[in-house]
Amino acid sequence: MKPNSSQVIGPVIRRSFLLVILLGAAWPALAQDAKPVYPSMAPLDQYLMDPIAEIALARSAAPPSIAQDADVMVLGRKGYETAIQGKNGFVCMVERGWTAGIDFPEFWNPKLRGPICFNAAAARTYMPLTIKKTEWALAGQSNTQIAASLKTAFDKKELPSLEPGAMCYMLSRQGYLNDHVGHWHPHLMFFLPQADAKTWGANLADSPILADEVATDRLTIFMVPVSQWSDGTEDPQHSH
Repeated sequence: MKPNSSQVIGPVIRRSFLLVILLGAAWPALAQDAKPVYPSMAPLDQYLMDPIAEIALARSAAPPSIAQDADVMVLGRKGYETAIQGKNGFVCMVERGWTAGIDFPEFWNPKLRGPICFNAAAARTYMPLTIKKTEWALAGQSNTQIAASLKTAFDKKELPSLEPGAMCYMLSRQGYLNDHVGHWHPHLMFFLPQADAKTWGANLADSPILADEVATDRLTIFMVPVSQWSDGTEDPQHSH
């Protein structure tokens, strides 16, 4: 039986902005019967940006007081490269759709741009997922092959365990997280080993905390929408 609109809309809205996540669980019910709009990787040039524009977009993920002293990475033809060396331990970058879960319908959408700024703990222990997924994608792996590569890397302990306190800022009003929600809302994300969302009171009625478990990445992401974008302007939809 297909779910009716009242059954679909709630979970979809909660999860539609995840790239990594961000991104990975969006529109699950609608995706069951739909043919993939982005079945495979587009030509690489469609994912690349002018480096100066990408630096500015990456920095828009966090308040200037953080972003101005952060490392900045940009996507090149072989993967992410450090464009600016910072001094505060944060790393800002722009994620693409392949950082999502493998079932994300827009995994290969070349329009997706997810400005994100990791604190030091996340840069050390979550960002390697983004780096490796990108390398595998640019090497020509499919989404299912990337999932298999992740499993192997985790099983061989080639990827680090998440550190306590790993989190990031996603406060850019210039991002494009998927075709349905655009830049969604400004929000913070916290990365933990796979955990029960109820331990944070997440995904409950009237709770400000959302959560998504990303099994392939062996983690749970907790998300907290906030009221302001990184440029200090208000998100008019925050109260809704």
